[in-house]
Amino acid sequence: MRIAVIGAGSWGTAAALQLANNGNDVLLWARRPELAERIEAAGCNEEYLPGVALPKTVKFTSNIDAALSTAEALVLATPSKAVRDLCEQIKPCYKANTPLVLLTKGVENTSGMLLLDVVDTVLESSGASAVLSGPNHAEEVARGMVSATVVASKNPEVAQLFQQLFSSENFRVYTSSDSTGVQLCGAAKNIIALAAGMLAGSGYGDNTAAMLMTRGLAEISRLVEALGGETQTCMGLAGMGDLIVTCTSRHSRNRSFGVALAQGETLSHYEEGTHMVVEGALASKSVTNLAALHGVELPICEMVRKAVWEGLALDEMISLLMQRPAKPEFY
Repeated sequence: MRIAVIGAGSWGTAAALQLANNGNDVLLWARRPELAERIEAAGCNEEYLPGVALPKTVKFTSNIDAALSTAEALVLATPSKAVRDLCEQIKPCYKANTPLVLLTKGVENTSGMLLLDVVDTVLESSGASAVLSGPNHAEEVARGMVSATVVASKNPEVAQLFQQLFSSENFRVYTSSDSTGVQLCGAAKNIIALAAGMLAGSGYGDNTAAMLMTRGLAEISRLVEALGGETQTCMGLAGMGDLIVTCTSRHSRNRSFGVALAQGETLSHYEEGTHMVVEGALASKSVTNLAALHGVELPICEMVRKAVWEGLALDEMISLLMQRPAKPEFY
């Protein structure tokens, strides 16, 4: 198929490579013309995915009209805060019912909408849209390391289409109908990973990390259930799988920012130095706001929000969590 990948960050570039290696003609759109030119000249994206060569079946552009004009399917891979603006930019060129898959994980801060709902609202793409999420660090997927993911859509035919497009001998793709649960898992696990980095950066051990991930998964499950998702999703690739890798991997920008934050780094300085968006920092606002609207307690996520945006010290954060009233593990 002719596929347009919108977003030339690390994950967008890895997705373009995966699709091209599966025999598709891929057009990779970069917001900055100079980035598209550099990728084309070098044959790789040294800024976001260094050392990974891209095949000649991947073409490059910074012209959104050109990217969408012949596309039979779309892949959206832009930071969460840019999703609505990007869809507004795409809308005049979007052909109705063109299947699309969103790789971005998050909740829109201003509206509290899940990002796939934002896409569907702006593009009127409901019925043709899906979301892809899982333990999929771009650096490893791009190098052919064995990985798996899940594609969720209300339309099983759309889920199956992207399952076929992305699947390879090294990349196993499952389908799901629970787009709500998949999205919430993908958004909230970044907050827990940020906390994991803070603990690692302050010298806490394995027991503490295991406690954090387990109780973090409990928070995610409560939120998924409250918003009508399936709690079983939290035990799958988009939930536990992605939580584990994001909390433990050296490739995780959320974990690495947590380490830096514990050592006195600021969010703006970290993002400026890495050219990466720390999605967990944004999600700590949007996800906790959404949870409050539904009456769901997310104590870890709330503490991360205060640490990132209000300067709460890690020791105080831990003290507040550990002094919460005793209760049954499951309630």
